[in-house]
Amino acid sequence: MPIINSIASWILKKRMHQIELFMKYPHDVQEEWLGKLIDEGKNTEWGRKFGYDSIQTSDQFKKRVPIQDYDSLKNFIERMRQGEENILWPGEIKWFAKSSGTTSDKSKFIPVSEDSLEGCHYNGGRDMVAIHCSNNPETQLFTGKSLALAGSFQTHNFSKHESFSGDLSAIVINNLPKWAEFLRSPDISIALLGEWEEKLDKLANSTSNENITSIAGVPSWMLVLLQHILKITGKKNISEVWPNLEVFFHGGVNFSPYREQFKTIFSSDKISHQELYNASEGFFGIQLQPKSSDLLLMLDYGIYYEFMPLEEIGKAEPLTLSLSEVKNGVNYAIVISTNAGLWRYMLGDTIKFTSLEPFLFVITGRTKLFINAFGEEVIIDNADKALMVACEKTGAIVVEYTAAPVFMKDNESGAHEWLIEFEKEPDDLGYFTNILDNALKAINSDYEAKRYHNMALKEPLIRSVKQGTFYNWLKGKGKLGGQNKVPRLSNDRKYIEEILRSIEQ
Repeated sequence: MPIINSIASWILKKRMHQIELFMKYPHDVQEEWLGKLIDEGKNTEWGRKFGYDSIQTSDQFKKRVPIQDYDSLKNFIERMRQGEENILWPGEIKWFAKSSGTTSDKSKFIPVSEDSLEGCHYNGGRDMVAIHCSNNPETQLFTGKSLALAGSFQTHNFSKHESFSGDLSAIVINNLPKWAEFLRSPDISIALLGEWEEKLDKLANSTSNENITSIAGVPSWMLVLLQHILKITGKKNISEVWPNLEVFFHGGVNFSPYREQFKTIFSSDKISHQELYNASEGFFGIQLQPKSSDLLLMLDYGIYYEFMPLEEIGKAEPLTLSLSEVKNGVNYAIVISTNAGLWRYMLGDTIKFTSLEPFLFVITGRTKLFINAFGEEVIIDNADKALMVACEKTGAIVVEYTAAPVFMKDNESGAHEWLIEFEKEPDDLGYFTNILDNALKAINSDYEAKRYHNMALKEPLIRSVKQGTFYNWLKGKGKLGGQNKVPRLSNDRKYIEEILRSIEQ
């Protein structure tokens, strides 16, 4: 194993030189990738529709191809799922990453081409390790195994065609080369189990005696696993279970609320944390330095980036900026064109650059209000629809509401706390809560997954507040009238705590 560690570290050091190259020539790299993407896509149905064969510049590309979202691409993607080729990207695509977040669908299916799997997602996994090794020259990462939390996938049969959909993590692990199995744990048969409770127990039992040197996953779910491992082993902290654990690679939700819990459960300053910005649509950023949470924008993964000023969102022909035009400290919505056929696709996330040499950024939120403290991706449309169902079934009438997360604490699952001002209260608030909860599960598959057996999320905590509560809160902030609104959802507790304090006062 020491020989493998030395060879792997040497290979990854060579990759760091390539990363330094795109950091030095970012605009050239991005323009080169746009040219490659257009050339690859010119003979697809999409490329012919927008005349890719005559696009020579990024300005022509922006003028000719409209901004897209999942709803505008959905029909093309459905045809790809059923086996049609050369639609958005050359050839056949069999894998689709399943996630929530659209306004009209319980789940969306993001195409994962072989090009994006190899050139984007795998490269992102390689580079997070390369950067860790660069920051830790004495690393012994490859003397042990990695543990990555994965979801599961399903097979879909469309007449003569077979396609697959599931969590991106499951797609990545299922398609890893055979030799990679020697470097990871647990066995793939456990890693890709669909039933979470069974998987949790088998994960804990199969990995607690392994030499795990790195772990990767969403913080909320990783916390559940680590707590279960301590329970079955009787150990006081994870450092007693895995004394050689070096690093926790994490992404998907804001890590700040979990930081202290992981500090306690690790009980070691030697375990580092590395933030990642990866999604079903691509792998976009990696924390560059241990003492700064800023992410390096990864520019050579087959993705062309555009950045939309927030005031442009919703316009018929919104302005977007190329990388060479962005400024520090300004919030932008991300627009991507990828090697999986997502063309000028509104990702839904907003970022702010903290450095332009190199391009470092922080994630500032979503283009719409949301709660995503546990990976549940609940958006306002989900909340509104669920409330409508609950009101219809109970006869209640809602005037105003806001909701925010209750973060995990002392081995307890998290929850969503709702403050609701009723014009007409339901006869039974518990029944109203149950209906709302089940409606959210039906609307949003990610919420449904996080609510499974109360593992990450308990049933919502709903508080009925007096009439006038929200009006008085806005009045106290000097925000009555005009465009001022009650924030429906928030990913932190700032607003809900303000309102609760105003009620007490």
